[in-house]
Amino acid sequence: MNTSVFENRRTLLAGLSLAGALAVALLSLASAAHGSDNAAALYPRTIKLTDAKIAHWAVVMRPAVVRAKPGLASRVITKLPTGTTDGTQNDVLVLSRIDISPHQSWYRVRLPILPNNTTGYVQKRDLSPLFTVNTHLYINLGSLTATLKRSGKTVFRTRVGVGKSYWPTPRGEFYIRDKLTNFNNPFYGPIAFGVSARSAVLTDWPGGGYVGIHGTNQPQLIPGRISHGCIRLRNAAIVALSRLMHVGTPVSIR
Repeated sequence: MNTSVFENRRTLLAGLSLAGALAVALLSLASAAHGSDNAAALYPRTIKLTDAKIAHWAVVMRPAVVRAKPGLASRVITKLPTGTTDGTQNDVLVLSRIDISPHQSWYRVRLPILPNNTTGYVQKRDLSPLFTVNTHLYINLGSLTATLKRSGKTVFRTRVGVGKSYWPTPRGEFYIRDKLTNFNNPFYGPIAFGVSARSAVLTDWPGGGYVGIHGTNQPQLIPGRISHGCIRLRNAAIVALSRLMHVGTPVSIR
């Protein structure tokens, strides 16, 4: 073969190889850029975590700043301590997770503050890993009943006492914050649950006027409008409820 022809072919092949490599590199860059665009298009994204059949809650692991929107520049609503006025760990009901980026997530949580039904956003890093419950308690102020559902099916129902007209039990969406036992005062019965609801008229009460669900030493008054806003059950009923309902359970008062 003619040497010049061989050299020309080798030069041509080298050029083609270089062109091919450049084409592959450009395609890779384009693919990466397209993938990056697709990834960016996924954010922000919202994942619902609580509905009528399942709920998620978490422990406040460190003092947490709560904001009106997910982002450090958003307005501060309140600050959550790690403990409650009952001397228990502080918990929040987690409604959804908002991913701002692959490395930044916020939780929308229900807050135990006034005005009732307030929600806000805390950074994921300020809360514990999520716990799951599949119970939901419904308090009907008209029929004076409490109904517990598990995964949407009724598993418990009883008559209750609620707040008087001038000390009303607040309506809205709340959650069980803690469970207390071993009272020295029989007025509260054997067990009490702390609820995130707060009285809007007894704000000067010790602890801030939080609503409780507890037993009673006056069962003859149930059902009725008999309390300062708390929800009273007969002692046998609160014991039965305590076996079925756990901290983190959503509470709807209607």
